[in-house]
Amino acid sequence: MSTPPEHQTDDYQQLLEKYKAKIKEEFGEKTGTSEKISSKEYNEFKRELYPASYSGYEKSCNYAEKIIKVKVTGASAEKVQKDLNICHLNCTPSGVTSLAILTALLIIVLGSLISFPIPLLLGQKPNTFLIFFFVVAGLLSFPAMQKIPSFMANTWRMKTSNQMVQSVFYLVTYMRHTSNLERAIQFAADHLDPPLSLDFRKILWDAETERFSTIRESAEAYLEIWKEWDKDFVESFHLIESSLYEGSEERRMALLDKALDVILNGTYENMLHYAHNLKSPMTMLHMLGIVLPILGLVILPLVVSFLGENSNPFTTSLYIVLLYDVALPVGVYYLGKTILSQRPAGYGAEDISELPEMKEYSKVRFGFLKIHPLFFSILVGLFCIFLGLSPLYLHATGVPDFAFDAKGNLKMLEYVCPPGQLNCAESEKLGPYGIGASLLSLVFIAGIGASIGMYFALRAKDVIKIRQRTRTLEDEFSSALFQLGNRLGDGLPAEIAFARVAETMRGTTSGDFFNMAEKNITKLGMGLEQALFDPKVGALISFPSKIIESSMKVLNESIKKGPRIAAQALLSMSRYIKEIHRVEERLKDLMADVIASMKSQVKFLTPAIAGIVVGITSMISSILTKLSSRLACFSQQQQQSGGFGDILSIFGLGIPTYHFQIIVGIYIVQITFILTVLISGIENGEDKLGERFELGKNVTRSTIAYCMIAGIVMLLFNLFANNIMQSTLKACGT
Repeated sequence: MSTPPEHQTDDYQQLLEKYKAKIKEEFGEKTGTSEKISSKEYNEFKRELYPASYSGYEKSCNYAEKIIKVKVTGASAEKVQKDLNICHLNCTPSGVTSLAILTALLIIVLGSLISFPIPLLLGQKPNTFLIFFFVVAGLLSFPAMQKIPSFMANTWRMKTSNQMVQSVFYLVTYMRHTSNLERAIQFAADHLDPPLSLDFRKILWDAETERFSTIRESAEAYLEIWKEWDKDFVESFHLIESSLYEGSEERRMALLDKALDVILNGTYENMLHYAHNLKSPMTMLHMLGIVLPILGLVILPLVVSFLGENSNPFTTSLYIVLLYDVALPVGVYYLGKTILSQRPAGYGAEDISELPEMKEYSKVRFGFLKIHPLFFSILVGLFCIFLGLSPLYLHATGVPDFAFDAKGNLKMLEYVCPPGQLNCAESEKLGPYGIGASLLSLVFIAGIGASIGMYFALRAKDVIKIRQRTRTLEDEFSSALFQLGNRLGDGLPAEIAFARVAETMRGTTSGDFFNMAEKNITKLGMGLEQALFDPKVGALISFPSKIIESSMKVLNESIKKGPRIAAQALLSMSRYIKEIHRVEERLKDLMADVIASMKSQVKFLTPAIAGIVVGITSMISSILTKLSSRLACFSQQQQQSGGFGDILSIFGLGIPTYHFQIIVGIYIVQITFILTVLISGIENGEDKLGERFELGKNVTRSTIAYCMIAGIVMLLFNLFANNIMQSTLKACGT
């Protein structure tokens, strides 16, 4: 009995679906509704070069989704999913919301639980301030955590956009001598750094794994992401694709030239608008992050002194820590990230510190010994912190106090009794209020700032010198390539052309580069490729630059087709490099006003103003401390005589300068760090090496400047305050 045709069709479909599912499984795709094809090579590449912070966030979202399952739909879910796709995060909008809820609950619950024992340990009654602080922090953390994918996507976008000019440059450079889009994308992926190299490899792997039938379809799917953010890059890419279909060589070259012109002009126009719109948010950041907090520091000591007898200076210090060293830096950082997220594509600097041959330059060398900078930073930091905390150790161990002057006014520690008490046990005394302790607190802050600055400076010091020398070569390289192209155009072999250019440009960085390559050829008997790219003695080892490396690779590829073809390629590259350099200088000119203002704030204005404020606070604290002991005596006398002694109880002890200065000093280090990262991001985009170098300079200089100014003002104002107190007040009972 034969099987009906409809049953044959059903069996055929079942068999077809079965083998389709098996094939999908072999490619790493989950069966069902998912259309995603995974590539083993892509996953390995992602594991090696993907940022660890992104991977940690991805795992946290997936873990939180298992604990709290929240269904997220609609436009917000689509937006979050788009952000997750941009930065290659394998999690869902539900996982993002679940992590936000879980984080907010943890902050509120754990913060409220620790809010009760902290005041009890300080000898105070539990109050609602800490509970209120953690509840507000938890509620604010919920929307902030939900925006993390947006910040990550913007950071990824900014890193990528900084490489877009270079990516078009590499694509055009390769397409000029070989009209093959797939190989051009591969060439660009090999010379770009993550994240754009990851995106370009993803384009290739999506085509290789047949997620898309052609490389053009794969590229079009990728370009959909950038249609909203960078239309100039999309247009340039389309012009490069269009050159594949031109029969005329002249029109093909014209389209490639047009592609680079479009991305360069678009970059300049976008940065022009960004620079014009930057002044308003930067003014707001300056007011909220620097001016208002420092003005608040002037009033805080007076506010504390009027809290009366119930105030504990140490408890008050804790509240100021939460405000100035936690809430304010987080707010300034959030605002700064928002400003940076709006930065358009630029011409990003290259981070050569991640190259394997550069790792040894990030260490401190003592002869044959190479030690990590973290070791020195920790040693300096620990020594200064130990010295800065010595007033607490001296008081705890019962070391007797001493004065720096004959009258006993300028004391080292100066622990005093609480307000309203003339005599108290040593364990009940509050402080330290002494000028010696206040000056030692500056050592504490100097150690923190110097150790952080030293760590970044030592890591970047030697590497930045190599990059600066390489940049000098890049600035000269357009004229060097022009000369090399002319020599090749005369029909000279590349080896002889190198020697001629090295002779012509003797004494310049470009001359040194070509001379090194020429010596490798003549003295070591190397071929052109080995003389340039040898991992031990190649000319590029001393000049690690992607632009120079790609130029030499283009030369090595095109020279196989003859000196004339190589000459044309080099002359075109010479023009491209000159155009890129011109746009880079114009972008720096656009940012000059805003950047100069911010740099002056970071280097001098902020530490100087904060140092003066701390010095004034030290004087106020000294006066209030001495006044408080006199008022306690006067209050007892007035109470015995039926006077108005109770009114004087509104006066309390001021916050010790020792505590106050440490709080302000930590804030100065934090705000300097945040503003330096913001300046580097606005000026150079994502440039970790330049950022580390600037952090090394700014954090160290600003902290030392702050400590010196604060120390001088403290001494002068305390001497002034002591003279006033001696001339206007008499000792109790006299």
